[in-house]
Amino acid sequence: MNITARISILATALLAAIPAAFADGDHRAKAIAMMKQDFVTKGQATADRISEDGLQAICNRTGNKPPETIAKQLEADQMAGVKYPADGKLLGDWKSGEKIAQSGRGFTWSDEPGLPVGGNCYNCHQIAPKETSFGTVGPTLFQFGKLRGNTADIQKYVYSKIYNSKSYNLCSEMPRFGHIGALREQQIKDLVALLLDPESPVNK
Repeated sequence: MNITARISILATALLAAIPAAFADGDHRAKAIAMMKQDFVTKGQATADRISEDGLQAICNRTGNKPPETIAKQLEADQMAGVKYPADGKLLGDWKSGEKIAQSGRGFTWSDEPGLPVGGNCYNCHQIAPKETSFGTVGPTLFQFGKLRGNTADIQKYVYSKIYNSKSYNLCSEMPRFGHIGALREQQIKDLVALLLDPESPVNK
C-alpha cells in the first residue's frame, strides 16, 4: 500500500472520530470556497497552493494533535520518502549554506520558474550571533553543531529534518523543503554544513 493510500485510510478513520462541531464539513467547505475567491494563479504561484494534502488535513482538523499511533505511522511514511544523496555525502559548503539560509527569494509569481530558491531560515530561526533580526517560530540554531557534534547520525538527522520535517514531527510548521522540491539536494547539503561545520559562524 503506497503512502497516499495509507494517509487517506488513516485520515478517514481519524476524521470519523472527531466531534461533529469541530469537523463540520459544510462550514469548512464554505470557508475554503471563500478563501479561494481571493487566490488566483499568477505565474508559478498557482492557486492550488492553498489546498491541503491528506497529511496536513489530519493536523488541521485535530489542532495539530493527532492520536500518537496515527502520528507515528505517518511520520514513518514521511521518513521512508526522504531521498538521500546517491554519493552518500551529506555535508556541503557552509558558505553557500549561509547564503541559502539568509535568502527568502523564490517561488513567487515574479520569480523565474526553475531557478534555485532560498531557504528563508532566518524567518523562523536565529542562525548566528551577529544577526539583528530573526524569527522565533522555530528554536535557535546558534551553536547547533557545537552542542550536538558532527557524527554521521547527526548529519543524517539534519539532512532528513530539512528534507521533510514531518518525518520527525507530523504537524511541524517547518516546510518540507526536499519533499516539495523547494530546495535541491546540494542546497540541503550546504545547509547541513552551515549547521554542523566547525568553521561555520553558527558554531563560533
